[in-house]
Amino acid sequence: MLIQLIRTYVSRYRTNIMAVVALQLVATGAMLYLPTLNADIIDNGVARGDTDYILRIGGWMLVITVAQVICTVSAQYFGARAALGSGRDIRHDLLHRVNTFSAREVGSFGAPSLITRTTNDVQQVQMLIVMSTMILVMAPIMCVGGIVMGIRVAAGLSWVLVVAVPVLGVTMGVIIGRMIPGFRAMQDRIDNINRVLREQITGIRVVRAFVRERHEIARFSVANDQLADATLRVGRMMALMFPVVMLITNVTIVAIIWFGGHRVSDGTVEIGALTAMITYVMQIMMSVMMASFLAMMAPRAAVCAERITEVLGTETSVHPPASPVGFAGDPAAVEFRHAEFRYPGADAPVLSDMTFRVGPGTTTAIVGSTGSGKTTLLGLVPRLIDATDGEVLVGGTDVRRLDPDALRAVIGLVPQRPYLFSGTVASNVRHGKPDATDDEIWEALRVAQAEDFVRAMPEGLDTPIAQGGTTVSGGQRQRLAIARAVIRRPSVYLFDDAFSALDLATDARLRAALRPATADAAVVIVAQRISTIIDADQIVVLDRGRIVGLGTHDDLLETCPTYAEIAQSQLAIGDPA
Repeated sequence: MLIQLIRTYVSRYRTNIMAVVALQLVATGAMLYLPTLNADIIDNGVARGDTDYILRIGGWMLVITVAQVICTVSAQYFGARAALGSGRDIRHDLLHRVNTFSAREVGSFGAPSLITRTTNDVQQVQMLIVMSTMILVMAPIMCVGGIVMGIRVAAGLSWVLVVAVPVLGVTMGVIIGRMIPGFRAMQDRIDNINRVLREQITGIRVVRAFVRERHEIARFSVANDQLADATLRVGRMMALMFPVVMLITNVTIVAIIWFGGHRVSDGTVEIGALTAMITYVMQIMMSVMMASFLAMMAPRAAVCAERITEVLGTETSVHPPASPVGFAGDPAAVEFRHAEFRYPGADAPVLSDMTFRVGPGTTTAIVGSTGSGKTTLLGLVPRLIDATDGEVLVGGTDVRRLDPDALRAVIGLVPQRPYLFSGTVASNVRHGKPDATDDEIWEALRVAQAEDFVRAMPEGLDTPIAQGGTTVSGGQRQRLAIARAVIRRPSVYLFDDAFSALDLATDARLRAALRPATADAAVVIVAQRISTIIDADQIVVLDRGRIVGLGTHDDLLETCPTYAEIAQSQLAIGDPA
């Protein structure tokens, strides 16, 4: 998967890679030629006392060294461009893929894991590409070239290389093979520590309210220790690698000096050739060390590439139609026809036989006990999830035949957990309509009963909002989310328990202000509070994923025991309000 991922993205920068290969070939060739020139100076210039020869060859060595430096720097420049561009493209494709996921796929991976895969995992692959562009061409050429040149200058000592190089290769292979499981465990532990830290930061108020600081610190310590243990296991193997390489290198050099010294005394090998042989051995071992460093990074990058490919290879369960069609009628009409939703492998469906219609200008409320499927039912309309059986129609057309962007453009959704983005009040409301004017924003805030508290803020519409809306209260967050939906003037309004954090007076004023704004739209409200939905044109009562009641408030009090039980638990008997 790692090779496939690199091939897919690095191939887009073929010109840069070709430049890297050409420059590295020149630089490596120069590096291999320098010891031979050095040997010539020792054996010919120094031995004969020929100063002109020494200066001439030394000048060539200086020119070659300068050319090598220029080529190496240029190769690193082009390699870095290719690597950083590949990392950018991978992150772009990951984010694009995640944005196509339905709630099912996001829940399957988990938000912390998706964040780690998009940041840390991509960084590991990117670093491998950077090192590969610098090492992958140079190391094998230097190793093979060093062996060839070493045999050329001192063939009688070549047996030392024949023994040392395979020993070094096998040793590195064993160490790297034991590192791969450790890197896989490290990435899993990083996911876990991100999850724990994310929960603790977002839930800091709950932690403090229940005096659970010590428990959470202990929980983070466990995750932190697990990551540290996994990292230490890999670190021990990494720490073993370089001493082993140096040990084999030094033993090889000692062997060359020992056996080469005898040959120098016999006159079969010249001193310059022995010096060149030692240099070539150093180059060979250096290339192996570079390759070992690259191989050390490869297992972790391979694990990261596997995790990245898993996301890129996951298809969303909500597929856009091959040939999308338009709305057959008024988009302010929603209809469920025997709709069912079942999670893969589940024994029973979450929703069964959902059949009812929401007409233009009408309000439909959905009530039921916790876990009865209210939010799931609402998610079928904008195709956050797809019905596994039956149909959901908007504007007389099955939502699965509509272009997802066109469908969602006519829907205003206020989720059960309203989320605000880091920015300002204005930027958050403009998520519903990017080109909205300030007057339109104030009108939406007025309808959502948010105008008063926004005007009371020091900077008004430019008041900063923290990520998640943590700088405002729960009720203010809900009203800003409602304003975000209202400003786009959609044909279908979906309120998923969007009034739960409001007091009764604010709830009543908000519903009164919404009536003229939603006069021509279809409105679907999920609520637990009977006072919020008592005036709805129809109320759908759910119990364990099935419709057990459908009608007005008064009708359901008489015909639906489930609804009557909910109503009687909230309203005084005989008090219709």
